[in-house]
Amino acid sequence: MSTQLDCRDRDATATSMIRIVIVDDHPAVRDGLTARIHRRLDMHLCGEASDVDEATTLIAATQPDVVVVDISLRKGNGLDLIHNLRAAGNPVRILVWSMFEASLYAERSFRVGADGYITKEETTEKLIEAILRVHAGHSYRPQGLPETQGRRSAGNDTSEPGVQELSNRELQVFQFIGEGLDMTEISQRMGLSVKTVETYRARIRKKLHQSSRMSLVRLAVEWSLRQRGGLAVGS
Repeated sequence: MSTQLDCRDRDATATSMIRIVIVDDHPAVRDGLTARIHRRLDMHLCGEASDVDEATTLIAATQPDVVVVDISLRKGNGLDLIHNLRAAGNPVRILVWSMFEASLYAERSFRVGADGYITKEETTEKLIEAILRVHAGHSYRPQGLPETQGRRSAGNDTSEPGVQELSNRELQVFQFIGEGLDMTEISQRMGLSVKTVETYRARIRKKLHQSSRMSLVRLAVEWSLRQRGGLAVGS
């Protein structure tokens, strides 16, 4: 469920504040960032959302300056949201805040229109710094990530061999498989038919050279655990 706060009709003392929307499907994570924003005199929280549809409605209603969005959402994902906003011509500044390693998702995020990328391994102080930089019109890129889009950072890729070659949709299906979702659950989360999801799974098996569905599941689970193992939100 999304939460909308007073953003457009704020009083004169708040006109210079950076108006922010948080899009993340973990309430505890949203609460932590919300508390940090409330302690600042130069930031104002417009609202929170947990999936693409909620976020789209909230952003249209509040017209924030910056959207902080996770990759993994309750329904859809952050890349879908960014693509939709840019396709609609929305100029809002977008910062991706994700548990996933930069070498896998940062360039994907920039290609669909994000202005910055920061992992949840960073402290909230770094996150605030990223919000300020993105709002000022600059990009915020993870340390060591090259400026040239599409290039992988040398010596900084711990992804499973072949995962980099997956399309955004295929990577999303692979991620959900690793989280233990079945084909029906994945189709509901992505808003696709079960048959379409199964087609993506078949493509993933081929690209990752997995001989069976079970071997693919084991690989996806191991990958997912590695991705989540380093999650830490600093204060």
